Amino acid sequence: MSTSSENLIAGIPMRKVGPVVLAGPDVAGEMLVPLATFETPLWPSVERGARVTARAGGIRAVILDERMTRSVLVVAPDAAGARALVEFVREQRAALADVARGTSRFARLKDMHVEVVGHWVYIRLEFDTGDASGHNMATRAADAMLAWILEQRPECAYGSISGNYCCDKKPAAVNGILGRGKYAVAETIIPARLVQRYLHTTAEKIATLNQRKNWVGTALAGGLRAANAHFANMLLGFYLATGQDAANIVEGSQGFTLAEVRGDGDLYFSVTLPNLIVGTVGNGKDLPFVQDNLRELGCLEPREPGANARRLALICAATVLCGELSLLAAQTNPGELMAAHLRLERS
Repeated sequence: MSTSSENLIAGIPMRKVGPVVLAGPDVAGEMLVPLATFETPLWPSVERGARVTARAGGIRAVILDERMTRSVLVVAPDAAGARALVEFVREQRAALADVARGTSRFARLKDMHVEVVGHWVYIRLEFDTGDASGHNMATRAADAMLAWILEQRPECAYGSISGNYCCDKKPAAVNGILGRGKYAVAETIIPARLVQRYLHTTAEKIATLNQRKNWVGTALAGGLRAANAHFANMLLGFYLATGQDAANIVEGSQGFTLAEVRGDGDLYFSVTLPNLIVGTVGNGKDLPFVQDNLRELGCLEPREPGANARRLALICAATVLCGELSLLAAQTNPGELMAAHLRLERS
């Protein structure tokens, strides 16, 4: 009889789909992308998006920003004490950066933001974390910084190592505004003839559906910093296959899809993921199948710290684009989505 202390492996179906073709500027080449999921229609759907974007010249993807965060909570004696603490923290930024640096070879304080409620002070600490997604690295640095603050300001008291202003694995506006994880954008332009041949629709239909469904429909539902059809599907499959913390799809799926008609019916299509949290080292990355997948994606090469994680994020963003494009194309045609699920899931 098994006990709760045993390490058991949950088997999740995985397939490598593609090839997904990236056309720069930071990653170029074609690769088969591993996706682990129980929603098996996702594989042919992403593959269809990969096929049409490859024939259109590939997907261009960039990283605009990267950081991992942890927000500490400090209890000041009163509002005046809270103001004094805020001033102190801002004045001592260099000293706090030194404290963070002392906790890791890779953790570097990147920025700080402060919010005050009454006499409670929330300090959002933001770090560079190399090739790690950085949850533990940021927490360790924040823990040391919090201890240093309390040592210097004995009139204040410990509130929490995490005050939820981070904001970790919860839907929030702050991550998209201030940054958490990789801020990635992937885009492609597909000629009208390829849209018709491989997606069985038109650029105008996709652009119209994207506006009506992803933007207006999400707004009616009260969506928070999101306008997309199903980023979470591709993110979960990619995260599980590459050893990521799958709970980060909560903030990772807060992103935006753009679709525009260009020229004589060509389709411009992009996905923006402001909170894409991935890493190539750390917890979960030592599993043999994860190592194999990361190696095949070219994300275990000897590069400068952070380069492998950025490469992984760009591949992930391109994969999200493929799945998003395919689903929206299917939904422009009455009955196509359900027919595909019935055919693929019940075969």
